[in-house]
Amino acid sequence: MFMGTFEHSLDAKGRVIIPAKLRDELGSSFVATMGMDGCLYAYPMNEWAGFLEKLEKLPGSKDARTLQRMFLANAATVDVDKQGRALIPTSLREKAGLDKDIVFIGVLSKIEVWSKERYEGASDAGDMDEIADRMSEYGLSF
Repeated sequence: MFMGTFEHSLDAKGRVIIPAKLRDELGSSFVATMGMDGCLYAYPMNEWAGFLEKLEKLPGSKDARTLQRMFLANAATVDVDKQGRALIPTSLREKAGLDKDIVFIGVLSKIEVWSKERYEGASDAGDMDEIADRMSEYGLSF
């Protein structure tokens, strides 16, 4: 399970150091794809396989096809080098607005990869009491 917030910077070649606390569980290769809200998702290979199974079970509806297309068309295998650096493909960096300062957020089975600027703009979740109340219908209480 991933958790925590970590900041790193892209180097001149577009590589970023994967935080050590995330690297062991992420592995030497992982899948990066577009995520929600303008970030990237990084999945360990085993979690990616489970996610693919869920995508395959979706109905043949237009919404399901759109989701499948978004996640799969943007997916790329990313290798981590011996120094713990990963080269995120240029197309994904551009779509997520990754240019210098990067924020990694551990979120259960995946990692969200944000541009620091975009993350700071999206991190205002609004009224947490209202959100918590809405989540109670899913059995989550505080």
